Amino acid sequence: MARICVYLGSREGNSPVFRQATNKLGRTLAERGHTLVYGGARIGLMGELANSVLEAGGDVIGVMPEHLVEREQAHFGLSELIRVRNMHERKATMAANADAFIALPGGIGTFEELFEIWTWGYLGLHEKPMGLLNIDEFYSPLLTFLDSTVSHGFLASATRDMLLDASTSNELLDALEAQL
Repeated sequence: MARICVYLGSREGNSPVFRQATNKLGRTLAERGHTLVYGGARIGLMGELANSVLEAGGDVIGVMPEHLVEREQAHFGLSELIRVRNMHERKATMAANADAFIALPGGIGTFEELFEIWTWGYLGLHEKPMGLLNIDEFYSPLLTFLDSTVSHGFLASATRDMLLDASTSNELLDALEAQL
């Protein structure tokens, strides 16, 4: 089965819908036999996702820079916690250990990770599927903006199409699994 890297917030957001959908994704990953690869924190949506995978009997690999172990409150109950030197090494390690990528709601770190992995795909550095779980239409404004970049001639439609999106865990995992 695949290792799925998930980028998501170290905060929970202001709606219980985010936590509920995150827990659903975690259970679904475990039920489908996928291993979760993520940033290694025990707080926010990150911790919710890891705990839901573990509670459903799945495996979880966390990747965290040494200097963030205390700041992000590392999750020490994972199947494996990989400690790295810095954020660059963290992102590269997560990418190397993943077969596909998902972005859930999050902040600036989530956006940075998403756009970097999408750029790496565009540049041919990987051919792994990637998608957005559009919980409560969180990513709808971004998707509209991305479609606008295509219509304005700044983004090729083939590049835009590399980034899948769905509003449910099952729908997104079906789409990703079809490309594995």
